[in-house]
Amino acid sequence: MTTLSIEQIASQLPGLITQLAPGDEIVVTADGKPVAKVTPVAAEEKPKRRLGSAKGILTIVSEDDDHLQDFAEYM
Repeated sequence: MTTLSIEQIASQLPGLITQLAPGDEIVVTADGKPVAKVTPVAAEEKPKRRLGSAKGILTIVSEDDDHLQDFAEYM
C-alpha cells in the first residue's frame, strides 16, 4: 500500500496508474487523513463453459465423409 497526498498524486497519477498491479492500492490523503483509495479494476471473469450448453445449436454428423467426395480430385 502506498500513501500519497493529493498534491503528490496529482503530479504522478498517469505513472502510478500504469504501474498499479492487481492487489495494489494507493491511499490518497488530505491534511494527513485518508480521503480516497485508488485500486485497479478487477478483470472481468468469463463464465465457465457448461457441458451441454450448445445442445440444440450444433449438429454433429457421425458420417461426415459425403462432403469429401467433392474434394476427391484435390486429395
